[in-house]
Amino acid sequence: MQVKSRHHLRSDAVSDIEETLADQLGVSPDGDAYERVEFEDTDWEVILIDGEPQVAYFDEDPFLTVRGANAYEPDDRVVTVDTGAISFVSDGADVMRPGITAATDDISPDDLVVIAEESHGKVLAIGRARVDGTEMVGDEGKVVDSLHHVGDDLYEFAG
Repeated sequence: MQVKSRHHLRSDAVSDIEETLADQLGVSPDGDAYERVEFEDTDWEVILIDGEPQVAYFDEDPFLTVRGANAYEPDDRVVTVDTGAISFVSDGADVMRPGITAATDDISPDDLVVIAEESHGKVLAIGRARVDGTEMVGDEGKVVDSLHHVGDDLYEFAG
């Protein structure tokens, strides 16, 4: 991915990002340097925290990247998948109900969510919920659209 621009964020922009992540995910990033990176060939905007791509804008709101979610381990907006779903989710597949073992109750349709595996809690992907968290576990149907996953260009980007 070609970098189009890169600049340090002002303290009020950093505060906005930190407040949004605390409200959505219950996490508190704590870096010394925050930089916004825009790319030539994609709409992604990434926030580097101390040089690591830990936050991205998937729409207008900031949300943790896979790396950020593994660093800060959110308690909210988490969808947990079983071991059988790991390879599919890691390759960017959308999440189907049969692969989900749990989901937090705070998830609403269209929310950004963190997708983690059940054995070690490692985050595999970031997605957009199609249904409430209380409706995610079941026998059939796609319930989370994958937006970013382990091994994609955003994951591989090194600040």
